[in-house]
Amino acid sequence: MLQSRCWQQAKTSSFLLIKRFFTFQNEKPVLTLFTKDPCPLCEEAKEILAPYMHRFTFEQVDITLPENSAWYERYKYDIPVFHLNGRFLMMHRVNLKKLEKSLDKLKQQDEKP
Repeated sequence: MLQSRCWQQAKTSSFLLIKRFFTFQNEKPVLTLFTKDPCPLCEEAKEILAPYMHRFTFEQVDITLPENSAWYERYKYDIPVFHLNGRFLMMHRVNLKKLEKSLDKLKQQDEKP
């Protein structure tokens, strides 16, 4: 029963991430931080990302909330975890080269006719 409920929540959360991707497709990309409180590495990551915040919409998902239990099961030992437009990007530490490359790639895709 717990497994079924976690699967349902994961499907719901995935749907919301996909919906956000299509909603923001012609706008800024969405960078999602999967976090919990406290999370010193998450705070450090946000400080590193501060100069880049103008390039994306930033969202946070608290994996300890009941509605995010599927994300908790997936990422409980790996936060911070980042998704860009609903797709896994990086975990544990911010990789600025990877972020910049991914943002540039999305920008190029948006500029194509």
